[in-house]
Amino acid sequence: MIRYQLTCAAAHGFDGWFRSSADFDGQAERGLLSCPACGSAEVRKALMAPALATASDVPGPALAAPSPAEPVTLVSEKDRALRAMLRELREHVTRTAEDVGDRFPEVARQIHAEEIEPRSVYGRATFEEAKALAEEGVPVHPLPRFPDDGN
Repeated sequence: MIRYQLTCAAAHGFDGWFRSSADFDGQAERGLLSCPACGSAEVRKALMAPALATASDVPGPALAAPSPAEPVTLVSEKDRALRAMLRELREHVTRTAEDVGDRFPEVARQIHAEEIEPRSVYGRATFEEAKALAEEGVPVHPLPRFPDDGN
């Protein structure tokens, strides 16, 4: 289809669509065209600028799909190795020592004072209790915990 800008004798402008230039000429000769504003049958093609493709109309070169992103490591190899060693330490302690639970500060003091037979123990202590044990010279060390230990 061809789009023409048309004008009538009264200078009204409007558009018309035709299958070909010859189709427009044939309809105009037979008086089949009229102005939608005033009804005049004297219709002719108006001066038109050629339809040129603009940069936004022309498709650019096809863009290649982006390459898949490299996996992002949130934890370095050194950190991963350290965590593995700490997990092994924790597993060794929990496998070979006695869990005395909340009685840990009391039992650790008794072992240190040689009131009970020495043995490897682990358990829970508040920050204040652990600080007091350290100030008393009781050899204690925190056992590393990991976020997924409670799961």
